[in-house]
Amino acid sequence: MSLLDKNQPLLSVEIKGKGNYKAAQGTTINELLTNSVGDCDLPVVAALVQNAMHDLNYVLQEGDEIELIDLASENGARIYRRTAVFLLIKACRELFPERVPVVRHSMSNGLFFEFYNQEVTPGEVKKIEERMHEIVLKDLPIKRVVIDKEKALKIFTAQGQMDLVELLKQREKKAVHVYELDGFYEYFYDYMAISTGQIDRFRLIYYPPGIVLQTPEKKNPGVLMPFVEQKKLASIFSEAKAWAEMLNAPHVAAVNEIVSRGEINDFIRVNEALHEKKIASIADQICNNPDARIILIAGPSSSGKTTFAQRLFIQLRVNGKKPVAISLDNYFVDRCDTPLDENNEYDFESLAALKLELFNEHLQQLINGEEVEMPVYNFIKGTCEAEGIKIKLGPGEPLILEGIHCLNDQLTSSIYAKQKFKIYISALTQLNIDYTNNISTTDSRLIRRIIRDNRTRGHNAIDTIKRWPSVRRGEEKNIFPFQENADAMFNSSLVYELFVLKPFIEPLLREISAENREYAEARRLLKFLSYFKEVKTEEIPFNSILREFVGNSCFK
Repeated sequence: MSLLDKNQPLLSVEIKGKGNYKAAQGTTINELLTNSVGDCDLPVVAALVQNAMHDLNYVLQEGDEIELIDLASENGARIYRRTAVFLLIKACRELFPERVPVVRHSMSNGLFFEFYNQEVTPGEVKKIEERMHEIVLKDLPIKRVVIDKEKALKIFTAQGQMDLVELLKQREKKAVHVYELDGFYEYFYDYMAISTGQIDRFRLIYYPPGIVLQTPEKKNPGVLMPFVEQKKLASIFSEAKAWAEMLNAPHVAAVNEIVSRGEINDFIRVNEALHEKKIASIADQICNNPDARIILIAGPSSSGKTTFAQRLFIQLRVNGKKPVAISLDNYFVDRCDTPLDENNEYDFESLAALKLELFNEHLQQLINGEEVEMPVYNFIKGTCEAEGIKIKLGPGEPLILEGIHCLNDQLTSSIYAKQKFKIYISALTQLNIDYTNNISTTDSRLIRRIIRDNRTRGHNAIDTIKRWPSVRRGEEKNIFPFQENADAMFNSSLVYELFVLKPFIEPLLREISAENREYAEARRLLKFLSYFKEVKTEEIPFNSILREFVGNSCFK
């Protein structure tokens, strides 16, 4: 049908950044893009319509305000990668129908995938990639369809996806949205591209025991960046996988069942004990290294750095040490000397925002056993107080520092490498929704931050979601490039945490209405959280990492 069929009443829509368009009733966004808008700079995979996310098969309505979602956006890159995962799963099911494919976690600039309890070979990786390209060339439609839950259970039982069958059984809804590709069905909780021909930029890398799937990233949407191996981070993810398997909790359905059986309290205690054991192990590493005098802790936002530092402090005391902790915040330059970022706003995350020379001088003096007067920064006045705080380290005792730049050697340039012990901390989620839908570490941290910002700073969810892209840019610039410099890594994620955080976060997300651009993100997170049963906080220890976000921590 022509978009301007004379026999059809016309409707008007607006596409942000492109202008106003007219089309016949029944026209989809994809048809409008193909016939009227023309080529876009980057592949468009979805659209926001009145701030709600839709795929390109959305049928236009009079007065629609549309924002196209391409690979230069977080949502676009996520949708593109998710669709590539669908192609990967489809190819694996065709080539190796007896195996169970599992999407694990992000890895460097890719996504790690493996077969359950079976290692892949280089030749098999090549076959899978070739089959994926064949599916792309056919430009097959990817259909989002609604089917009866009983029918969905039969389909996924026949496909051997019992993890998904158990998850769907636990949901009260009678209808299920599924995606169909050439007779193969899969379940994803978020949107996809509408055809395989759109997903022509990907790469598979053999990475024993599995595969790394690479797709374009938001910051470089036109190309596939070279794979950067991160052996230490991969090791921590492997440890997280082992923990989840030991807890018999590979996916959400398994933990939901633990909740239903009333066994969640023991589950929480074991999970917390794993954290304590790991922190004690890191403390032992420090104490077994007599040269280590400066303990440097860094990690992305909402990793639980503050609680980790306090618990590490206690474990060092258990080992007979008397550490001293100092705050980098006290070494800020005066507000008038703070560098500005590209938006002409104060850049407090820049190394130039710190008095590095004074800071390094104090570190050397403390290591040498001298007393120093640490400055006290007044954030309201934007300058240091007239008098500081006098501190001194005992002979051989460690100094604990926590901050965004702690893994960057420029921060402590005057200190010998052997005198530093660097720790990277992040919430590296070890739980999947099911074997196809992994849980993003970034989503887990965002949920933590929304709850904490509301409780401690009075910020609503909109404020935190708005600031999140800026926070992420700071992490990508100042933290992630240095994480492999760490001497130890700590995974602050708890397998049970999203079950506890759910009742805290849902009311905050529901406050975001369709008038706000953050509405689509709120809806996405609410859908994601709908798979988790609620768990109350009474059994969470008061020294838990989670208490930093939900409150009532024993650490002040």
